[in-house]
Amino acid sequence: MTTVPTRLSVDEPVAAAYREDVRALRGATSEERGARLAEIARSVRRDIVTTIRGAGLGHIGGDLSVTDILVSAYWGALDVDPSTPDRLDRDRFILSKGHCAVALYSVLAEAGFFPRRELGSFAQPLSPLNGHPNRVKIPGVETNTGPLGHGLPVATGCALAAKLTGRDFRTIVVMGDGEMQEGSNWEAIMTAAHYELHSLTAVVDRNRLQQGARTEDTKVLEPLDEKLTSFGFETRRIDGHDYTALVQALAPSTTGKPVAVVADTVKGKGVSFIEDRVEWHHKVPSEDQASRALEELGA
Repeated sequence: MTTVPTRLSVDEPVAAAYREDVRALRGATSEERGARLAEIARSVRRDIVTTIRGAGLGHIGGDLSVTDILVSAYWGALDVDPSTPDRLDRDRFILSKGHCAVALYSVLAEAGFFPRRELGSFAQPLSPLNGHPNRVKIPGVETNTGPLGHGLPVATGCALAAKLTGRDFRTIVVMGDGEMQEGSNWEAIMTAAHYELHSLTAVVDRNRLQQGARTEDTKVLEPLDEKLTSFGFETRRIDGHDYTALVQALAPSTTGKPVAVVADTVKGKGVSFIEDRVEWHHKVPSEDQASRALEELGA
């Protein structure tokens, strides 16, 4: 009889180390924090390459571009605890670009939300680690994502719930820049601004590539930061691979408005032959390419 797996369990020793790491980074200098975040990001990127190579599928370009954003969020901004992933007053994190689930899974495993060995089951039959995140099966996943343009509306709902119930948790959502072509996102942006949802931070992974083309060849998005500001957001534009800039940009609102972060990134960041190449949206590295990638990432 086939047994459908239940929700993954926390890796307590790793979760304890994560909590200590986060506490230590709060008192660290920007240089010390940057060095530690870079170390974590290299580990996450190695897991991304290994996981996608093993599964034979994935979205490696976007996974690598969003890694520094995710690491900076989990180690520098979010109030979450892998041991109590459903705590009522936890901060919420939503990965709207759900096709880049391997990056999120690698970060969650690095923090101890579930054992790192589970990454080897990605996309296998009955694995909890689906091609898109599943909140029922994976602690730390707030909502199922994948259909682009859905994550920000859900995050807006979370932020509105916080306001209506008088709770002070934050909601951070990360979107792909290609999905900024979706009307549902702009409806959510108008809603968040109208209700002054200052606990919401919307991050755009601005790597300028989507499936099959550059974003500007599909629909012109620029000036994206000016558009978001005109819609009523406190907008911050940064280098999405600069850890100091990322941690500062992920800080709470200073104006009472919802925050938008346009993080300029490089698709495939960290692996020279993948960087800024449109064909690597969901291409799988060969054994030789994976070895070269891991070497570049310090394995």
